[in-house]
Parts: sequence; structure tokens; C-alpha cells
Amino acid sequence: MAATGLAACGSSDDAGGGNGVISYWLWDASQQPGYQKCADAFHQQNPKLTVKITQYGWGDYWSKLTSGFIAGTAPDVFTDHVSKYAQFVDLKVLRPLDELGPTKDIRNEDYQPGLAQLWIGQDGHRYGAPKDWDTVAIFYNPAMLKDAGVDPKTLDTLTWNPTDGGTFEKLVAHLTVDDKGRRGDQPGFDKNHVKTYGLASDGSGGGGWGQTQWSAFTGSTGWQATNKNPWGDRFNLDQKSFQDTIAWYFGLVRKGYMPTYAATGSGANGVDKQIGSGTAAMGIAGDWMISTYAAMTDAKGKSMGIQIAPTPIGPSGKRASMFNGLADSITTLSKHPEQAAQWVAFLAGSECQKIIGQSGVVFPARPEGTALAIAYNENKRHLDVSPFTDHVKNHTTFLFPVTSNAADITALMQPAMDAIYIGSQPVSSLTTLNTQLDQLFSIVQR
Repeated sequence: MAATGLAACGSSDDAGGGNGVISYWLWDASQQPGYQKCADAFHQQNPKLTVKITQYGWGDYWSKLTSGFIAGTAPDVFTDHVSKYAQFVDLKVLRPLDELGPTKDIRNEDYQPGLAQLWIGQDGHRYGAPKDWDTVAIFYNPAMLKDAGVDPKTLDTLTWNPTDGGTFEKLVAHLTVDDKGRRGDQPGFDKNHVKTYGLASDGSGGGGWGQTQWSAFTGSTGWQATNKNPWGDRFNLDQKSFQDTIAWYFGLVRKGYMPTYAATGSGANGVDKQIGSGTAAMGIAGDWMISTYAAMTDAKGKSMGIQIAPTPIGPSGKRASMFNGLADSITTLSKHPEQAAQWVAFLAGSECQKIIGQSGVVFPARPEGTALAIAYNENKRHLDVSPFTDHVKNHTTFLFPVTSNAADITALMQPAMDAIYIGSQPVSSLTTLNTQLDQLFSIVQR
């Protein structure tokens, strides 16, 4: 379902830049109000230009965008993802921003380190203007920690390893409770009849490189998905450190500490729903979910007071988080690319990013916007978001894998990772998957 809004009066038939209307698509409904404020501010400064915002949910967004490219109905500007843009570049549906006046002078140093460089293609052109960034952390229900006799401060020093799971697995086990009230680390625990899981599940992670599933663990071993990033030419899913980590991670399911594929594999019952319903004590999620968790209430309408903790320290001696950054891109279908570029430059500029920072929904790409988002969470939500921001501060991030053939990669990875989650395939099957993924590189190079 789509939701649209205009920064000023304008016909919905004006999409595509005609009559001064710039069409803009995004997928996150929680961000739309903030960007409407940006659109209003942009219109005040450019009275002849109107921004029409359309929001589609993630599940529909990319299919509608792809069909729009085919049918000629794609927007002027859209929120882009690093896992998608390389394929769009190959299809020649994105305009290089460095060839348009308003966006040609975007500077890498104006944004959080590494973000702007993500959007420079193999041809040296820039295809996205930095918008926001994200890392992952642990959201937890403090009431469940209290019931378990766990001091929340212990979450700050948790360690993890693929052999026995370290103190992290011990906590997950202790927070797991069966339908008889026995904890996962107590005699008689029934793994087949669990009431509350110690760790929520966000699926197999095959569709997004395990960003909110296993990436914090694989990353903390020092593992990287490709031999270089961006634009690697070999995948590393055949490496022992990766396969050992995946075996440990999904081993939590076999032990009864994490929900089964049958319970969460479809994605309908996300981490937030598991924590909100009390079926999980804690879970890994991205900072784009902060507002969702902050608003959680119990059956009586009382705030659950969900808190945030850092991901555990791994075998590398450090924590780790995938570092992803969204950007705004301009389509080749735009009939008025210079006007579209004016809007993109405004989106990537300090004024708009401060507006977004003050909404507290995401961390804007510019440091000044990030600072405002941190302050909003601290002052309005009384929430410490440092488990997310410390990854950037302490340089414990690794980039989301940027490669071509994203759709083909997902088509291969999703069923393979699902099979491991289900338990129908061993982790050694990842070696075969790696060979299949490597073959995609040869297709690109032809």
C-alpha cells in the first residue's frame, strides 16, 4: 500500500519532473514525516519546484521500482540501497550525480567516514547522495533480565566464540524459559516446549548478508563476505571461520534457545514482534528500529522500557557490526534531471539532515545530523543509543558487501541459508554455494 504527500499543491499526474513536480519514492513509513518537512523547506526555497513523496513498504518497493523502469513510470528520485545499486548501474537506469550541476560537488568528507565512497561505482561515477547510516545492536526487555536475576551491565562485557558461545550463549540460555518455568541452563529444560526464547530470530539472513542475524558474529571473527569490498571478485563462504560461526548460530535453534524456522522463517513474526509479545527476551536489530522499540507497550498500555546493549566481543577481540548507508539516486527516466539533482543535493545537505536528525528515527549521514539524533533519543526517549554509535566511534564496523548481481546472489543464498536454518543441510553446503556465487563474477566479467 502506498502513501503519498505533496510539499505544495500539485497534480499526481505531474510525476516525472513535469510542471515543476519532482517525484520521490522511499520505503520507510516512519521516515516519511521527516522527509515531508524537508520537502516543505525545499519548496519554500524553490517555489517553482514541488516534491511528491510516495511510500511503499519494503516488500513492494523494489518490485514496483523495477516494473517502473520497464514501464517508464519510475520516479525522478528514489531511496537506494547498496545491495541494489550496482545492478541498476549495469542496467543503465541511474544518472551519475557527478554529471549534474547541483550534485557534482558532493564531498566524501562531509559524511560519516566510508559512507559516500560506497556510492562510487566501478566506473568512478557517483550514483547516490549519502542519506543515513545504520549499525546493529541488541534490544532487550529489562523486566525479563530482572526476573532472571541478571544485571543489565553484564551485557556490556559479553564475549562470544564459535566453540561454546562464551558468556553470550550462557546469557541466552539463562534467559530461555520452557513452559514449565525451567531455564535453558537448568536440569530438565524442555527445548521442544519453550515459552520465552533467550534470543529472537530474524530469519536465516540469506537475503541481506545476515545483517540482523549472524553478521555481528561472523564480523567479530574478522571474516568478510568477499576478498575486497566494494567490488570483490571472490566470495568467502567456504572459509572455516564463517562456517563454524553459522553452525554455532543455528545451533542455538537445536538447543531451544532461538525460535525455529517454522516459527519465524517467513519473516511475518519479526524480532520486534517476538520481543513485544514476550516470546523472546532480546534480539539483534538495526538502529532504524529504535522508534519501534521505544514505543512498545505491554497489554496494559504501559511502556516496556526496552533498552539497548552492544553486540558481544568476538574472537577478534572486538565487537563488530555491518555498516550500511542508504542514499538517494536519480533515474535516467527523469525528464528534468537538473531539478531532481537540486532535490537530491538538498536531501544530502545539512539543513535536511538536521531535520531528519531531530526526528530521531535514523542516524543521518552527516555528523551534525547524527548528533541531533543522539540528543533526541537521550532527551526525548531517555534512551542510550551508544551501542549503535560506538561502532562508528570505535571503528568496529565493516561494510555491507557491494557487488553486482544482487538479485542472483539472493536467489542462491536465501534457499541455501534457509536449509541450514531448517536443519536439512549442513554448513559444509556453503562451500558449494560459494562456488555458485563465484560463478556470478565470471558472468559479470564477460
